[in-house]
Amino acid sequence: MTVLITGSSRGIGLAIAERFAREGHRIVLNCASGADELERARQRLAELNPGVMAVRADVSDFEQVSAMFAGVRRAFGDVGVLVNNAGIADFGLFQDMEPPAWDRILKTNLYSVLNCCRAALPAMIRRKSGCIVNISSVWGGAGASCEAVYAASKGGADAFTRSLAKELGPSGVRVNAIACGAVETGMNGRLTPAEKLEFTAGIPLGRFGTAAEIAEIAYFLASDAAAYVTGQVIRADGGLC
Repeated sequence: MTVLITGSSRGIGLAIAERFAREGHRIVLNCASGADELERARQRLAELNPGVMAVRADVSDFEQVSAMFAGVRRAFGDVGVLVNNAGIADFGLFQDMEPPAWDRILKTNLYSVLNCCRAALPAMIRRKSGCIVNISSVWGGAGASCEAVYAASKGGADAFTRSLAKELGPSGVRVNAIACGAVETGMNGRLTPAEKLEFTAGIPLGRFGTAAEIAEIAYFLASDAAAYVTGQVIRADGGLC
């Protein structure tokens, strides 16, 4: 099966790609920039599985997404599993943010999901099979001070997940999301040790999650073991929310 993971040159995306690669699936890595990092990720996965390709494309741009899917189709066939992982955060008061910043967050976190789903669906519907996993955030449901636009983008992705699942159920295509809490990735690297300690104190399990733990959930959702699971936003937050 061909598995395409957006934003997969590092962090959660790369961990998900590695989980699928270990099972022998054809893997498509993607990022918008950082060609060297993307190539290193490709080489790392190629040691596990030769069926790996890397594509630089800005998934907030529908034309680039369409071109990426066309290239994947020529090389690996139709995408059977799509993991929408690409995302950015911007920490600060909403009153201090300017519209271009809103635009960047919404396009990267929400429009990218719409773009990639739209590109993947014709083949999935034709085959009457396929799985989409959207990587979201607990802040999409709970809201987050100083991350209002980020939370809005993830809340939109959650609503889209539930809606698209209802639309595509009759076609045999499943759509789910993982609402991540605090995970040990570069996105949380802005936290000072003191801030991280304070944040951890509010997590019942007493620690941040790992990218590998999120990858296991994504793999489960795409597997036959989750054949009756669709339209769900599954929280992986250590009990935070």
